[in-house]
Amino acid sequence: MNKNYLRKLASEGFSIIPVAEDKKPIGKWKEYQNKCRTPDEVENLTSPLFGLVTGVGGLEVIDIDLKVIIGVNEQKKWFEEFINFLNENIYDFYEKFVIAKTKNNGYHILYKAEELRGNTKIAKLKGSNNAIIESRGNGGMVVIYDNFLTAKKYHDIQIIDLKDRDTLWSCCKFFDYVEETNIPNEEKKHVQQKENELTPWQDFNNKTTVWELIENDFDIVKKISDKTIIKRHGAESPHSGYIYKNSGCMYLFSTGTCYPAEKLLSPFSVYTYKNCNGDFTKASSELYHKGFGSRKIKELKTEILEIPKINADFPIDIFPDEFQKYIIECNRTLDSSIDYMGAGLLWLFAVIIGNSVKIEVKKGWLECCNIWIAIVGKAGLGKTPSINNIIFPLIKANNKEIKNFIKQSQKYEKWVELSKEEKALAEEVKKPFKSQFIVNDITLEALVDLHEENKNSVGVFKDELAGFFKDMNKYRIGSDLEFWLSSWSNKGVSLNRKTAKSSFVESPIIPVLGGIQPSILTQFFTEENKDNGFIDRMLLVFPDLEVESYNDAEMDNDLIEWYSDTIITYYNYVKKDLIKYNEENEIEPVVVRFEPDAKIEWKRIYNKITFMQNDETETEYFKSMLPKQKSYIPRYALILAFIRAVKTGEIKIDKDILLKAEKLSDYFVVQSKKIKFDSIEKKEAKKIINTLKDKPKAEQAIEIIKTNPNISKKELAEMLEVSRQQIYNYLKDAKL
Repeated sequence: MNKNYLRKLASEGFSIIPVAEDKKPIGKWKEYQNKCRTPDEVENLTSPLFGLVTGVGGLEVIDIDLKVIIGVNEQKKWFEEFINFLNENIYDFYEKFVIAKTKNNGYHILYKAEELRGNTKIAKLKGSNNAIIESRGNGGMVVIYDNFLTAKKYHDIQIIDLKDRDTLWSCCKFFDYVEETNIPNEEKKHVQQKENELTPWQDFNNKTTVWELIENDFDIVKKISDKTIIKRHGAESPHSGYIYKNSGCMYLFSTGTCYPAEKLLSPFSVYTYKNCNGDFTKASSELYHKGFGSRKIKELKTEILEIPKINADFPIDIFPDEFQKYIIECNRTLDSSIDYMGAGLLWLFAVIIGNSVKIEVKKGWLECCNIWIAIVGKAGLGKTPSINNIIFPLIKANNKEIKNFIKQSQKYEKWVELSKEEKALAEEVKKPFKSQFIVNDITLEALVDLHEENKNSVGVFKDELAGFFKDMNKYRIGSDLEFWLSSWSNKGVSLNRKTAKSSFVESPIIPVLGGIQPSILTQFFTEENKDNGFIDRMLLVFPDLEVESYNDAEMDNDLIEWYSDTIITYYNYVKKDLIKYNEENEIEPVVVRFEPDAKIEWKRIYNKITFMQNDETETEYFKSMLPKQKSYIPRYALILAFIRAVKTGEIKIDKDILLKAEKLSDYFVVQSKKIKFDSIEKKEAKKIINTLKDKPKAEQAIEIIKTNPNISKKELAEMLEVSRQQIYNYLKDAKL
């Protein structure tokens, strides 16, 4: 180093010391932390190198040691990002600071400040114990070099204001690696995770980003290699903290928020400090009740599990005890129909299972869980309320998916409208896919589009199925009927459009459930619908019901909570654990088969149905639904085995399951016959009424009863538009 230049520095108040080749000061240099050598004293110094004592005259240095980075190109890339970051955030950066390049490819950023700190390790990189950025302040020193990145040299070092100094240190801190973890220490202290349990905080962290929670209070300043830099609205400093790209956690320097500074904060931690004042237990409870985390299924009390004997047509004993109890309690306290609820539970599980599991009856014969159910009953008998008692947890989950899609779509649309420069600073938003899985009123085009994105299943639930049936009555090539018949058989369906993209669903699972009045349903018992097989694919539920008086009975809250949590547990189990995709992005189903004892029963049941099909004493009108039961029974078995799996841990088709499936099939066959008998009775009665239309209603009633003594007096009263008491008066007068 030129002695004249050293004399110049000494004359301007810099403390010059001799330094050895190993960059260590020679001799006792501590005394020069409080005084400076004179220019003449500097002239007499002899050493390989010279240094500046920091802290003297307000001198402070940021020391960048690039040796901790392996590879020249990697060092260059890191430093360019670092120095550009400083230049972007400090006005006239190169005018305010002197930057010297060290012998070993490091850098010194030199300046003077009114307030100084001691030597500080500011930042280190991941996997390194040595700091990449340190400060040299009170009690420190740096070697003098003659290679500068700036036009200014040591004698040009000037005092910077505290704001620029704070910004410099803040920017340096951004390059400090903080150990990332998915579970910040605060969460570990307050929330315990059990084996195989998805806790509310874990589920929330998986589904939510920090940015979604803070975007109304922060701006994105810059994106660097491993983190996004953010600034609180109204903050005077250029940055408040950052969000790690790998872990998704936030780290703040600023203390001007509700969040703690210099701590790693996951989305759950951010939610807790923002909404629950740092109470992690309260936050966990709130999120659980919002549907996050595994449902903690409570063991029901012994007295709740006592199942009373009931008179019901629906074979409720096909379900586990807890489900039986819930259905019976809904019946006892809410007068809900056991038949309607039992059928609704089958539909619910068909929607949940979807394409995730199928049953191989034999090689080349694979059945899915597709079922169509018509809840038959007159208006006012509580069809919809009964069903809602069963499907409400799934409706709630579906609504959550819809709201999330709307929210993400709005974000995506805003992001798409940004300019290229704005996108570089904004959080990237990917185009969301439709995860809705239950629909009501929807066109076929929209249904196929939805199912194309949500490949597991799309359930159709309609309060009134009349419109659905009418569409099936319009048979023509390419009609709705052709689509629905293919989907029931789990055969690929497609829609070819001229003006928009075509859609294709390789494995459609579209369970159907809805209500219909018997008088409307019987209109569809036509030869055409018998020939095409549509009406026989529809499982009919037609219990004998009366309008009930109000009762004061109340259901146990634990039972309601148990049911809701259990259904969500099944839903999450399929969504998170069962659904697997192949290379073509199609669901690869788990395939279950009959156990040996179930095979024996299946052969017997199959032959029983075949015998009924060949029975010459049975009318063809009533036999038409039997062939479809050969497909439905394996489907029932699949659904029932899946329901049982929550306890056994295995979807197994054994003898017990198949016997229950047979019992369910027998029920639906009887229900089909019942409504067809009802249809025949009404047709015969209406024929008599039309023949005797000019006769008194009493004469019409007597003739109908003579023809069919077992006809329902209630139905007869409705057809004649008189009261039931009037029918009894007719009978009394006729001495019948």
